Amino acid sequence: MTTLDELVAEVAVLRQRLAATEAVLAIHQLKARYGELVDSRFARGALVDPSTLDSLAMAAAELFTEDAAWDGGPTLGVAVGRDAIADRLRAPTLTFSRHLFVKPRIDVDPPRASGRWDLISPCRTPDGRSWWMVGYEDDEYRLEDGVWRHSSMRLTTLVMSPLDEEAFRILA
Repeated sequence: MTTLDELVAEVAVLRQRLAATEAVLAIHQLKARYGELVDSRFARGALVDPSTLDSLAMAAAELFTEDAAWDGGPTLGVAVGRDAIADRLRAPTLTFSRHLFVKPRIDVDPPRASGRWDLISPCRTPDGRSWWMVGYEDDEYRLEDGVWRHSSMRLTTLVMSPLDEEAFRILA
């Protein structure tokens, strides 16, 4: 027969597991929202209008803590702080991107978590050349007022491979 103390201990363990699972799911949603917002800066192979771009940059920056670091590597630079991240996202170096984050590895230890996401991204530069970019993002997260946010995001690019221009057509 199970004792009351054993039941209390089991419920405590289940609560911890549930909280960790909910954190992982919230971080998945956070990453998906980030990709959606940064990709929405482009329409039909061009930047959206300045007002929409500003709104998207602000919304994406809100996914970061006030003191967060956004590190795009040697090519894209570093922005520290929510305002600087918004400024950086208002100045895209592309005319198209589609961020596909795959194979997440997330470790949760509230109020912090860390993760690595592989990234595959077809993209187009302003000179009209199209590329496959492959790399990964190492993220740190922090729980603030019940909301998970990025406290650090660091991109490592492994491959930039040109795409066949005849095969790469932007439809939307």
